[in-house]
Amino acid sequence: MKPGMWTSYLHELSPEDMVVWFAEKDWLHLELSDEHGAELLRRGSPEGVGSKLRTFAEDHAVRFPQGHLWLKFDITAKDPQESLDDLKPWLDLFDALGVRAGVLHPGGKALLDRGVDSGSVRGARIEALGAITDYLRDTDLVICLENMARMEDAGQLLDLIQGVGATNLGICLDTGHLHLAGGNPAEFVLQSGDLLQALHIADNEGETDQHLMPFGRGTVDWDGFVPALKRIGYEGLYNFEIPGENRCPIPVRLAKLDYVRTLAQIMIDGVV
Repeated sequence: MKPGMWTSYLHELSPEDMVVWFAEKDWLHLELSDEHGAELLRRGSPEGVGSKLRTFAEDHAVRFPQGHLWLKFDITAKDPQESLDDLKPWLDLFDALGVRAGVLHPGGKALLDRGVDSGSVRGARIEALGAITDYLRDTDLVICLENMARMEDAGQLLDLIQGVGATNLGICLDTGHLHLAGGNPAEFVLQSGDLLQALHIADNEGETDQHLMPFGRGTVDWDGFVPALKRIGYEGLYNFEIPGENRCPIPVRLAKLDYVRTLAQIMIDGVV
């Protein structure tokens, strides 16, 4: 496992400046954020801008193994083909960037809030995911479904993956969301098995999604987390999603990066 950081930590910087500063602080494996993805797509062709940034990043020894697809996108809001058409630029961008784990929310919240029954929501999710995974069938990009704050374990995500039946679907564990639902990270990891292909590591106090670094004032139970990852043979990024730590001047944030890199290695080595 390699330490990774969600690029929203430096969200106000251009994609190029973000790459330079992460490289300077020896963060070489990153998850491209929704903000930086959207800025790239405003520049032109997804394939062209993606390839250009990939070359720039590689010149600085930086890679984007993971990326967060359109953050507020709901795959069930339209019919499956329309949803796919909306998401295609993001998928093409990620493929050009070399992203291999594309994190996607499973959607359906609007339907659930309107009182649509859970079976119909499941069907809408499966239809949309079927269209998306079919579009990606000749690429190396895997769609990693992220657990949301109402999900106390991996059961719903595993059910969706089984329902779609595609090999390019996986799971992203968000430890902050899981904590809000009352779940346990180590148990979630073991339940997901080799379908776990991405991580959002974040802490909170159990009330709101604060996106804090571990071992601060948050209360996530980290006991057994890394041993569980090693037990299933997890090889993705040990990726931090901690925009709650970026409410400070950039020089302070850059100093925090040194600490979090040390923290990441301590956790990966199993010292805590």
